[in-house]
Amino acid sequence: MSFDSAKAFLREHGAEAIEHPGGTLYAHLCRVADRLAELGAGPDLQLAGLTHAAYGTDGFARALLEITARDRLRAVIGPAAETLVYLYGACDRDRTWPVLAETATVHDRFTGSAVRLDGAQLMPFVDLSVVNKIDVLEHQPALLAEHGPYFHDLFDRWALVTSPDVADEAQRILAGI
Repeated sequence: MSFDSAKAFLREHGAEAIEHPGGTLYAHLCRVADRLAELGAGPDLQLAGLTHAAYGTDGFARALLEITARDRLRAVIGPAAETLVYLYGACDRDRTWPVLAETATVHDRFTGSAVRLDGAQLMPFVDLSVVNKIDVLEHQPALLAEHGPYFHDLFDRWALVTSPDVADEAQRILAGI
């Protein structure tokens, strides 16, 4: 389990050729992992940030890997990081995000089930969600202009379940909204 292996995995699965705000999906994934590191995240969260779109997401449908091949990603980034990647990719944002801080529940868009996150899972999940969205908003000014107030409000509601450094970063990015 190494960052070099995870980056090689992403390149082998075409992430460098997929367009994404700010360049390519690969560039976005690297920025998310780097920002998580800068904000004090541990290695599992950084690896999850680096590979968070492996199964696609509710906001980015293009998957690098079939959901049935979770063991392949798990072998590269480890079980803790892969579980977070799965939860992130599976998250039905419309059902999950508005009440996440209160319920600690992720609605799984793949299975239709609801998963209650424990204390060790909730903050990393929220931190990954915030840092990912910050990167997208920074690289897509029209999205920031249109949806900035929504994310400002959402991140405020998530503040108690966000790490202090990530919460501060979100406030800094969205300060003008």
